[in-house]
Formats: sequence, structure tokens, C-alpha cells
Amino acid sequence: MEQKMNIEQFKGQARLPKYAIPSHYDLHLKLDLSAACTFSGTVKINLSITEKTNFLVLNANQLHVHQALFTTSGNQQYCPSDVIVDDGDEVVVLVFDEPLCVGEGLLGIEFSGKLNEHLKGFYRCTYMDKEVKKNMAVTQFEAAEARRCFPCWDEPALKATFKITLDAPSELTTLSNMPIIDEKLDGNVKTVYYEETPVMSTYLVAVVVGLFDHIEDTTADGVKVRAYCPVGRSDEGKFVLELTVKSVDIFTKIC
Repeated sequence: MEQKMNIEQFKGQARLPKYAIPSHYDLHLKLDLSAACTFSGTVKINLSITEKTNFLVLNANQLHVHQALFTTSGNQQYCPSDVIVDDGDEVVVLVFDEPLCVGEGLLGIEFSGKLNEHLKGFYRCTYMDKEVKKNMAVTQFEAAEARRCFPCWDEPALKATFKITLDAPSELTTLSNMPIIDEKLDGNVKTVYYEETPVMSTYLVAVVVGLFDHIEDTTADGVKVRAYCPVGRSDEGKFVLELTVKSVDIFTKIC
């Protein structure tokens, strides 16, 4: 009864409790762009536990959490006795029988979900390829929709670094915030690894998977800029590419 009462205190809260602070996310997403349009993934989050607690509360919306494990810096492992997903409050509560002590640790979560149709979070778009309609996966996380893609502390002030890895059909283009550092092929699936991001809010994380052409140019300082377009429609990206290059040059001089 006491534990249930403690869990109830998290319902209806606009903000997450501040006794766990993230500093880094290692996110691996696996995409299925067939008719099902599903995804699965793992996220490993470096955390600072700021006060003793039996609960970890983070954001999740329309996700299935399959497994979670917290490992301390001393390699002591805590498996939650209960995982409560509340889509109404857009949170997942991890309940631990033994309290987590103040210090550093790593929270690992396995999860899955379905690309939505609402043009926010992690959603599905369609495009035509040789008169065949196909699916692409797109993210739009601003202002607080990263929780539709992966469990996280989805508040702008809780900034962290992110390292993204994507599994996708080998013929498709994958995009994220940073340059690709490695790519491995296993049959018709490729695994793409991206550089670690600067410190940023969760809503700035970006992922796109689809079939694209691209055109590119460089700024006066040698920064490469690309515009991605539907296959066969690269000419439509020339204006935005030119405008972006000029804008980057202007803002570089101002700063």
C-alpha cells in the first residue's frame, strides 16, 4: 500500500522529479518500414542520482518498455520490480525494491513502438518511387515529442550529448544530427553510426530514413551543406541550398 501511494505522487505532474539527471544518451534504433511501420531500440542513459530513491521517472509516450536495468559506477545492478507506463501523463515509472543511492550510473532500456500518423514525434511519411508508394520515417520532436521515439528526460533544460546508431534497409538514406563515422552491412540491413552530438536538448535530436537524392555546396569557411530531395527532384532543392549557404555565411560573420 505504501509503495502504491508513493507511485501516485507522480501522477498529474507537469515536470519530472529532479533526483536523476541525464548527461549522455546512447540511442540505437531499428526501423521496419514495411506496412507495419514499427521500430524498436535500446537507449543507455548516463545518470547522476542526486538523492536516494526507489523510483526513476522519465518521459515515454506510446512506447512499449520491455526491459530496464540500472548499473552503478561500482557495477552493482538493479532490475526494477515494476515498470509502469502511463500514456496519460506521458511517463514511465521504474520501481526498485532496493533504493538507488546518490552517485553515477547507467540506465539501459529496451523498447518498441509504431510510427504515428500525426506529423510529430517519430512518424511515417510516404513518397512515390517509380509509381509505388513507400514509407519513410521522420522525427519532429519540438517542443516535447522525443518521448514518442525513446524513453528520455524530455525537458529542454535537461541537456545531454547523444550518440545515435540506426539500423535500416541498405538501399535507403539515413540522416541524423551528426556526420557518419562508420557503416556496416549485414545482408539487406545496414547499421549506421553517427558522431556524438554537442550538449543539447532532447527536442533537437533528428532522424530521417527514406530514399533521397542530395545536392551540396560549401560555405565560405568550407562547411559542407547538403539539401536532400525526393529521388529525381534535386532541382527543387537548389533554392533552399543556396539560401542556406548564404545564411550560414551571414551568421558566421555576425558571431
